[in-house]
Amino acid sequence: MTPDGAPPSPPARRRLSALLPDLAPWRSSRDFRLMWCAGAITVFGSFLTFVALPLQLKELTGSTLAVGALGAVELVPLIVFGLYGGALADSVDRRRLIVWSEVALGLISAVLLLNSMLPDPLVWPLYATAAASSALTGLQRPALDAIVPRIVPHDQLAAAAALNSLRWQIGAIAGPALAGGLLAYAGLRWAYAIDTVTYVASVLLALKLAPSPASHDAQKPSLRGIAEGARYAWSRKELLGTYAIDLTAMLFAFPLAIFPFLADDLDAPWALGLMYAALPAGSCLVSLTSGWTSRVHRQGRAIALAAAGWALAIAVAGQLHNVWLVLLFLTLAGSFDMISGIFRSALWNQTIPDELRGRLAGIELLSYSVGPQLGQVRVGGMAALTSVRTSVSVGGLLCFAAVGLMALGLPKLMTYDARTSEHARRMRERRAAAAGNGKAGVGEGGVGEGSSGGGGEARGGDDARAGTGSQEPDADPATA
Repeated sequence: MTPDGAPPSPPARRRLSALLPDLAPWRSSRDFRLMWCAGAITVFGSFLTFVALPLQLKELTGSTLAVGALGAVELVPLIVFGLYGGALADSVDRRRLIVWSEVALGLISAVLLLNSMLPDPLVWPLYATAAASSALTGLQRPALDAIVPRIVPHDQLAAAAALNSLRWQIGAIAGPALAGGLLAYAGLRWAYAIDTVTYVASVLLALKLAPSPASHDAQKPSLRGIAEGARYAWSRKELLGTYAIDLTAMLFAFPLAIFPFLADDLDAPWALGLMYAALPAGSCLVSLTSGWTSRVHRQGRAIALAAAGWALAIAVAGQLHNVWLVLLFLTLAGSFDMISGIFRSALWNQTIPDELRGRLAGIELLSYSVGPQLGQVRVGGMAALTSVRTSVSVGGLLCFAAVGLMALGLPKLMTYDARTSEHARRMRERRAAAAGNGKAGVGEGGVGEGSSGGGGEARGGDDARAGTGSQEPDADPATA
């Protein structure tokens, strides 16, 4: 309302609507809506497990190194199956791949539930399920990512990335916030039980999706096909820059593995769930005001600036002694991470050909997932050698320095402009040609709007970084 009680003027309403999320992808695709809803349900359960698993390891071992080792056991399966999953996504029905991997992920949650019900829970199943979850995420995520350019118009890809991240953030805020009280008063088994139930709901929704077959000339998964995708990525220096910056940000400044110890150091164990929720809360604030992102064309520069902001916010959080200020700067860090994730996703989806999307999505998965795995090892190991606070703050400062050096050494990324990029222009022309042939919304060799999809993965957003043992977000981590 204006000071005199009159409703806002039309220009004021237009300015407000320009900040709100763009819902065009939601309106244009039935399968986008289905996948979005499935992901919103399952990511909620995933974050219950995300908080419960490191807490259970802490209770069983009392070691920061043991908790950080979760990242180490997840690393190799993620690399191997991420690359293979990318090739697989280009050669099989993507809906079938999504459904079966989701079923398997649900069984993993059931194993964690059964282990928690033992009189003396075992440690090794925690590492085994973390490794298996990482492998399945590697198989599933490229298929989910590769669908987005098929079903979402070229000019709506940034909006789709923001909506997928918003979906993840809803669960990423609600899940950890509930987990704190649930774990304190009901126990670990309830967190694992709810996570298992959410997978059931996700599979039922995924079964309603239309088939998404491979291109008619798709190659069978092979090392040669994976190498072809890697050669293409290597030829695109701006793509390499997005991978390198995100990998660096997560390697040096991803402190989630030691949040249980940081909460104890702050004499605020009650705030553990809030710490896990703070990063996605910051991301959610950006998503809810993400209308402006569609008007940013120099996306490479925005990625670098956002990564630098993330690094400084983490560094400051590690030095503060007031838990509320720590939560504030973690929220700020999540905002920067979301900005970086939106523009990474937009740059990827606007420029990568559909026939290579699966394989490039596998490489992207490594760029925004390997970093968190190594980051857990880094933060846990440094905390064991120094202290929890030192590990967090020094990691943030190292990240800031590394991002600055990469910004100087990556001119292709820093000068990228979606309006003038030859790769983006070529994709726009191909989409326009497909629309002219009666295949609107379809990537080359793809399927129509009835195809399965929605983008992001069933368990998270681009910067979600939320596997069984690590926040994967969004994911994009700003990690589906």
